[in-house]
Amino acid sequence: MRYPERLRQWPLVLTVGLIASCNGLAQDSTSRLLERLSNAFGPPGFEEPVRKVMVDEMKPLSSALHFDGMGSIIAEQGSTGPRVMVDAHMDELGGMIRRITPNGYLTMQMLGGWLDQALVDQRWVILGSKGPVYAVTGIRDVHIVPMDERSRVIPRDSLLLDIGARSADEVKRLGVDVGDPVVPDAPFRILNGTNNYLGKGWDDRVGCAVIVEVMRRLQSISHPNHVYYAITTQEEVGLRGAHTAAEAIKPEIGISLEAGVTGDTFRHNPEESQAKLGSGPGMFLFDTSELPNRKFTKLVRDTAAAQNIPFQLDLVSGYGDDSAEIQKSNGGVPTVNLIVPVRYTHAHNGIMNRRDFDGLVDLLTKLLIQLDAKTVAAIREFTP
Repeated sequence: MRYPERLRQWPLVLTVGLIASCNGLAQDSTSRLLERLSNAFGPPGFEEPVRKVMVDEMKPLSSALHFDGMGSIIAEQGSTGPRVMVDAHMDELGGMIRRITPNGYLTMQMLGGWLDQALVDQRWVILGSKGPVYAVTGIRDVHIVPMDERSRVIPRDSLLLDIGARSADEVKRLGVDVGDPVVPDAPFRILNGTNNYLGKGWDDRVGCAVIVEVMRRLQSISHPNHVYYAITTQEEVGLRGAHTAAEAIKPEIGISLEAGVTGDTFRHNPEESQAKLGSGPGMFLFDTSELPNRKFTKLVRDTAAAQNIPFQLDLVSGYGDDSAEIQKSNGGVPTVNLIVPVRYTHAHNGIMNRRDFDGLVDLLTKLLIQLDAKTVAAIREFTP
């Protein structure tokens, strides 16, 4: 597939103001992968830079690699045994230019589940035809805002992107047009020498990175199944890529990898989430879109316990993930949704913990080694 000229001209990863060597801290290959993925540009429908990073990483580790009609990557390891689908989505929350005003401001169509309060006074980058164009969603000055307006949430339809232009013609000369994609300007950092990584798009670049690390391990370890790794598109606007990828793969069993929602931050209602940053990977026992297979969840819990991997269970309302589409494919597929907990998802700046990430890599590797024909058949058995 030939991408539009402006995408092919760009570097493999849009670094969005990358901080050199992450404050001087030493990095290993995994943290460098996470950095490239977090900084990569990829709102729904505009995933090409992320796709390029993932193809470069996955192709040497795959026995076959191809794409579905939505642009999702499908990479294979093995050729016999049960068809196991492992899924992570490559798109992130973002927007696209809706309108250019006569005085050079821009309005945005948001892509994905943004809170209005997360949009104000933030920096953004627009993928224009001449390269990146930096922008800010401005805010009214406190000196002139009436007292009765100061505590109100500013609705998204009132926001304007300011790129410093003074006219619509000047906007066009900068290479910006209606329909151009927009993402947060939020560079990756290792947070103050800790195991916490700050960046955008952990939902679900963290799952993409888990897949790469598991593929590296399974390349040199025998496993009893045919694994299909799906890096899907357009999850944030309706789980669309997972639907088409599952149609292409026709899995017998499915595992979705996602960014979880932590419940360890300030002013938190404990009924909203139970996961904590740094306390290990986890699994959703419930979300709004999917109920996992109970036999499969038991296998996951038993595997984590046998490997002494700290493991968290969570139930989250108001959450949808690709496992919902996998579950409904191929006449019904047992699924689970495994997570790396993330603080502040669906906003410019999220935080993940490296130990949680490594724990999920360990867990998924051990889990895939166990999914032989007998085990998958037992999970799929519903005879009373």
